[in-house]
Amino acid sequence: MRNHTVVTEFILLGIPETEGLETALLFLFSSFYLCTLLGNVLILTAIISSTRLHTPMYFFLGNLSIFDLGFSSTTVPKMLFYLSGNSHAISYAGCVSQLFFYHFLGCTECFLYTVMACDRFVAICFPLRYTVIMNHRVCFMLATGTWMSGCVHAMILTPLTFQLPYCGSNKVGYYFCDIPAVLPLACKDTSLAQRAGFTNVGLLSLICFFLILVSYTCIGISISKIRSAEGRQRAFSTCSAHLTAILCAYGPVIVIYLQPNPSALLGSIIQILNNLVTPMLNPLIYSLRNKDVKSALRNVFPKKTFLEVSSN
Repeated sequence: MRNHTVVTEFILLGIPETEGLETALLFLFSSFYLCTLLGNVLILTAIISSTRLHTPMYFFLGNLSIFDLGFSSTTVPKMLFYLSGNSHAISYAGCVSQLFFYHFLGCTECFLYTVMACDRFVAICFPLRYTVIMNHRVCFMLATGTWMSGCVHAMILTPLTFQLPYCGSNKVGYYFCDIPAVLPLACKDTSLAQRAGFTNVGLLSLICFFLILVSYTCIGISISKIRSAEGRQRAFSTCSAHLTAILCAYGPVIVIYLQPNPSALLGSIIQILNNLVTPMLNPLIYSLRNKDVKSALRNVFPKKTFLEVSSN
C-alpha cells in the first residue's frame, strides 16, 4: 500500500470506440435528455392538476415519472459535461454518489414495475373490488416500500464496492461509475463484491420479472374471458404499454449483469438505452397516448395561454 498513491478521483474514459464523435453525441444525448425532462414534467403536471387522474394507476405513473427524472439525471449530466470538452475527472465522493443513486433508482425501477403489474392484475381480474383493494393507504405503502427497498439495495452494494482500497489506476473504462467498471481498479480481492453484486442484482431482477410474468399470465387469462371486443381491446392496450416498458427496462439488466464478459461497446449502448432512451420513451409509451392525460394537459396550458393573450 505504501508504494501506491491512494485514489482521490477517477477518470471516466467515456463510451468505447467513439473518439471524434463527441459533438454529434453531445447534440444527440442533449436532445434526448431535454425530451426526457419535458415529457416527464408534463406527465407529473397532468397527474397533479387533474382530479380525474388521482387514481392508483396514475399515482404509480407519477412515481415512474419521478424515477425517470432522477435516473436519467444520475449519469447524463456528467456525460454531457465531458462530451462538451470539459474534464473527464469525477471525485471519489462523486463516484460513490453516482453508483449509489444508480443502484438505488435501478432497484426502485424493478419494484415499481412489479407493483404496477400487480395494480393492473387487480384492476382487470377484480374490477369490482379494485378501489377497495387498491385504496390510498395501500398505494402509499406500496410506493414507499419500492423507494425504501431501492435505498436498502444500494446501501448494501455501495459499501461492498468502496470498502476496497483503490490505490492503482484511476481510469474507469466506462462513461459512469458502475460496479463492473469500478471493481477491476481495486488493489485487493474483489470476489466477494462481485458475487454479492451478481447475486443481488440478478436475483432481484429475476424475482421481480417472475412476479410480473405471473401477474400478466393471470391478466391474459382474464382478458380472454372478456366477451366484449371493445373491453378486450382496452385491457390489452393498457397492458401492452406496460409490457413494452418492462422489455426496455429488463433487457439492459440481463445483458449487462447476467453475462460473464459482455462487450464494452455493446454494454455502453444498452446502458444508454436504459439510462436515457427508456426514460424519454416512458411518457410516450404510458401516458401521452392516453386520452385522459391529453385532456388534463389541454385543461392546464390553454388557461395560461388565455391569460397571456388577455394581458396583451
